[in-house]
Amino acid sequence: MKVFITILALAVASASAYESVVHPKDITKAEKIQGRITNGYPAYEGKAPYTVGLGFSGGWWCGGSIIGNTWVLTASHCTGGDGVTVYFGATWRTNAQYTHYVSSGNFIDHWVDDIALIRIPHVDFWSMVNKVELPSYNDRNDQFQDSWAVACGWGGTYDGSPLPDWLQCVDLQVIGNSECESYYGNSIVNTNIICVRVVDGKGTCGGDSGGPLVSHNGNKLIGVTNWVSGSGCQAGHPAGFQRVTHHLDWIRDNTGISY
Repeated sequence: MKVFITILALAVASASAYESVVHPKDITKAEKIQGRITNGYPAYEGKAPYTVGLGFSGGWWCGGSIIGNTWVLTASHCTGGDGVTVYFGATWRTNAQYTHYVSSGNFIDHWVDDIALIRIPHVDFWSMVNKVELPSYNDRNDQFQDSWAVACGWGGTYDGSPLPDWLQCVDLQVIGNSECESYYGNSIVNTNIICVRVVDGKGTCGGDSGGPLVSHNGNKLIGVTNWVSGSGCQAGHPAGFQRVTHHLDWIRDNTGISY
């Protein structure tokens, strides 16, 4: 676990007037399935071909997004261990079209913000495995406020649930940072963060860390799953993502990908 997570926890503790946050990958899982899907809907095959599952050697699970033939974008708090098995084109979580194991030497962490790159072997694109486009430089000042986006992953379907086998997606509305700050304060919600409204328990949850938030309009990757309310995924408090437009230069400098 990265040092900045500890710093983040201390910052939250010092701002007791605000809600705490937690990384979805660190939420305790239930020992058996209970209840029903409450925070999303099962994805049809090929709905989100850019979404990959990441099974890290340390035993945890995250999501990621294919942004190029040799690159996956995820969260920095996910990366660790000796390496990761990347599941490509999976709808059933562990029944991928194919997998690649990637050693930790291929991880590139931002170290300041909670975003990371994974260099992967070259993959060819087709209907089940494909990239998602990044926002263009013309979009870098777009806050996407009030727009709708879709998040997909194999995270928990309710607070404390085990990971589902079938890929889940949920449609979410982006909110302004000022609304998000009213819950968490500006030490958590900075210019690198984009937030979504959580209504009727619909949002990201345990295991979704690092996964994509893709705009309905233009199908562009606008967020990387970072945190949910410390009160729980279904508490009705906003969820936070790394704002991809904030990181376009960093992504370009490390991958050569830009629009």
